[in-house]
Amino acid sequence: MFRKYIIPLLALVGVGIGIFAAIRSAKTITPAAPVSDAPQPPYPAFVAGAGLVEASTENIAIGTQIPGIVSKIHVQIGCNVTEGNPLFTIDDRAQRALVASRQAAVQVVEAQLADLNYELKLADTLAAAKITSLEERDRDRFAVQKAEAQLAQARADLNSAETDLERLTVRAPVDGQVLQLKVRRGEFAATGVLDQPLILLGNVSPLHLRVDVDENDAWRVRAQARAIGFLRGNKDIHTPLTFVRFEPYVVPKKSLTGQSTERVDTRVLQVIFSFERGALPIFVGQQMDVFIDASEAAPR
Repeated sequence: MFRKYIIPLLALVGVGIGIFAAIRSAKTITPAAPVSDAPQPPYPAFVAGAGLVEASTENIAIGTQIPGIVSKIHVQIGCNVTEGNPLFTIDDRAQRALVASRQAAVQVVEAQLADLNYELKLADTLAAAKITSLEERDRDRFAVQKAEAQLAQARADLNSAETDLERLTVRAPVDGQVLQLKVRRGEFAATGVLDQPLILLGNVSPLHLRVDVDENDAWRVRAQARAIGFLRGNKDIHTPLTFVRFEPYVVPKKSLTGQSTERVDTRVLQVIFSFERGALPIFVGQQMDVFIDASEAAPR
């Protein structure tokens, strides 16, 4: 008797669970609200693009020509430097000792040359008085010439050592701001192209904005066109942009938006704009949504 009713009962329970699951899955999922409202284009005809803020000198990855242990850091992150200011110094004790040794070698040869010049002057006097032979005077003259060559070599060695000593202090190649400081005192600074630069430096007055324009819209962008950039995440922070230049080589697109209509083989024209940051909370590396006026676009 029990078996007669248990199977239909389990079947009804299964049907009920299925109906409940179907109703639950059919509920409309409310989409998440956007972080901020999208900016609206200010021009009737426009070209849109994504821009990346960078230094006007481009972001300069500072390296060292001579590897070694960092002994001094002369700057702090965010500080402004002028061209030629020291950034960091590689341990230079051995090189300073070499410079001192080369300086002493120059002094020794200079003393020898002074002594040989005195002997040559004396030999000239004696030869004129026919007290000594001309051959002895010539030997003294050749000794002076040899000492002069040795002095030139010693001075060249000293100059080379001083140059290597100077190279151990890495200096700012341009006026700018220290954007990143990834080297610390006591760390080993390697040469070559690094995944992470020791120091990232750039001029932030003015800032530049590198805008990627789809190749299909590239023909619509003209030089000196008006443009405006909106900070990604806050459309109320925006600034007018000044055209600087076109990058003459069209490159593959690197940043993908995830839209279904976007092709991964798209190439982009990079357009460089500039703007003064002033009091705007905009920093190097941030993204901006850019609208470029295309109302007077060049014809096809």
